[in-house]
Amino acid sequence: MPQYRRSRIEGSVYFFTVTLADRRQSLLVDEIEGLRQSYRAAQQRLPFETLAICVLPDHLHALWALPAGDADYSKRWNLIKGGLSRGLPAAASRSASKVTKREKGLWQRRFWEHTIRDETDLDRHVNYIHFNPVKHGYVERVVDWPYSSFHRYVKQGLLNEDWGGDAGEFEGSFGER
Repeated sequence: MPQYRRSRIEGSVYFFTVTLADRRQSLLVDEIEGLRQSYRAAQQRLPFETLAICVLPDHLHALWALPAGDADYSKRWNLIKGGLSRGLPAAASRSASKVTKREKGLWQRRFWEHTIRDETDLDRHVNYIHFNPVKHGYVERVVDWPYSSFHRYVKQGLLNEDWGGDAGEFEGSFGER
């Protein structure tokens, strides 16, 4: 198997997409409290700042700022994914490899990461994260999706509650992931 090379720049900001193995499931919103617990536990063990996040039924997007001198986001995702998985039954169909490695088969093994290059890149990814539930057709307006840091941005006065308009307003303005 080829060795995947990840960008590892200490103290950087990263965008992530983390996905369930079975994209037809709604596990992440069904088990949102378990996910939150697992996320908090990982954050306490290995600190990081969540700049933006949106949890959808089958995947999530997050923007993290890692502490100076630290680039180990993989260990953090391992803690989060493992923490949630421990309390759940294994997937009905797991590959022999996943059984051998004692994986429950709930998550895709890999995840997508992107190192944020500048403020424009950061803004673009924050917008992408917050608009994602509308893009996928879960809601008509960004404000209607409960599992998003969008609500924190509104409370802090960084975005208006009507930001993003409705499903047609921003169509095609965000890159695909």
